[in-house]
Amino acid sequence: MTPDVIHQVTMADVLAEHAAHTERLACICGPYRFSYEQLDERTSRLANALRELGVGRGDRVLWLAQNCHRLLEALLACAKLGSVLCPANWRQSSDELAFVIRDSSPAVVLWQERHIGEGLSAARDQVGADSAAIWIQHDAEPGSPGAYEEILARADSRNPQALPGAEVPEGDAVLMLYTAAFGGRPAGALLSHRALVTQGALLGSLQGIGADYVYLNCGPLFHVATLMTTLATFVSGGTNVFTPRVEADELCRLIESEGCTGAFIMPPTMAQIVELNADGRYDLKTLRTFAGKPEWTAMITPDDSPWGRHPGGYGQTEVMGLVSFGALGPSVGSHGRPAPFLRVGILDPAGREVPRGETGEICVKGPTVMNGYFNRPDLTAERQAGGWHHTNDLGRFEHDGSLTFIGPRSRLIKSAAENIYPTEVEACLKTHPHVADAAIIGVPDRTWGQNVLAVVVVKEGENLAAEEVIDHCRSHIASYKKPKLVEFVDALPRQGFAVDYAALDERFGGGGYPGTGG
Repeated sequence: MTPDVIHQVTMADVLAEHAAHTERLACICGPYRFSYEQLDERTSRLANALRELGVGRGDRVLWLAQNCHRLLEALLACAKLGSVLCPANWRQSSDELAFVIRDSSPAVVLWQERHIGEGLSAARDQVGADSAAIWIQHDAEPGSPGAYEEILARADSRNPQALPGAEVPEGDAVLMLYTAAFGGRPAGALLSHRALVTQGALLGSLQGIGADYVYLNCGPLFHVATLMTTLATFVSGGTNVFTPRVEADELCRLIESEGCTGAFIMPPTMAQIVELNADGRYDLKTLRTFAGKPEWTAMITPDDSPWGRHPGGYGQTEVMGLVSFGALGPSVGSHGRPAPFLRVGILDPAGREVPRGETGEICVKGPTVMNGYFNRPDLTAERQAGGWHHTNDLGRFEHDGSLTFIGPRSRLIKSAAENIYPTEVEACLKTHPHVADAAIIGVPDRTWGQNVLAVVVVKEGENLAAEEVIDHCRSHIASYKKPKLVEFVDALPRQGFAVDYAALDERFGGGGYPGTGG
């Protein structure tokens, strides 16, 4: 059935609008400089080339390469075809890359030889006949057989969406990003045209991104934190500048030569730039970004947009980045206010919304929520139970309606009729000046179901009694959440960075967790 095209706006539609009405550069990458009109024509060529290779609606195109304008081209070509681009972390081991290749089951892999070809070759050898994907080397020299630029040059330049029945609904997935492997293996979150355009429009407004914005793509484009601003710049008709590696000297050169107004720069790189540019060899004043140490602030222009004054918020990949924004106004909560197009609920384990001030799971519904996980029907059903996206994170709404993120949801402790989240109690314990570390477990109780037990590491040179620990919690959180029992240890057992709660249960008699049978 043909979608209601009057009410549809896809990524391809955004590109067509810019191509028709702006002469600004869409992207800059090394020697390549393309206007929106040129970008539209190139992405049509790529879409037609991919279609000739058998890529169709819903098929995945896997990007295994560093930052490049061709990633944006591939996303927009997929947008025109109704297929899905998956930019994956090229820094992973060959075993991890092999998992991604198998799991995403791509029709085409766009890959890079320079710097990362050895690891990709090892991953490809592992996969072997398990994958029928066609591999295209995007950084091959023009003229090489099967090179990306050669494929584009030979392809039809007509817009593939002009064909009958080629309309793509805005609710279709166009981007797939792998999430953290909290369940033992990563899963690909499928994000729609609607999610990308909607989030890009809001973020552009909050960051002051307009047609004159020039964004330096120096953060990893397989991560939503970087990609959000890339897309906001695209939606706003600005210019995206791409660089494959984070090198202080090259970043400075690009900021000065291209007049970059925004960039994804982390504190270690800021420190390198401050040291490199101590003599003022580069003029970085076009860069509007967060203030920092005096030497850094003197080099750049402090960002006075709402985002610059109140950055951050709460979010995750599955919701196309952020759910709440500090930039949406004054807030008591540490993580700002929800986006105006989202419905955010704080739910108890039964799926009921809790009153303001009470802790529960942060759940979301709205246009930026993922369609689901690729090829994970059970996990998708679990995370979308009851018509909400369940984040597996805890939070609460403050009295002014703003949001505070507390931490990841862990095993629930049930004491009588009360639900107690260990993360919340642990956060309270760690505010005690004599506590170095702490963990919470539940121990079975015949009368109450479970009691809260605190396992506490005391700071070196300090003394702390169990009653002091209990009193501290009683004075900061609801009394029913306070520990009834306290054990002191020299260090918490860990598996990597994570606390080994199973070891604590075994040592101190934990158990009886609701829904676990033990």
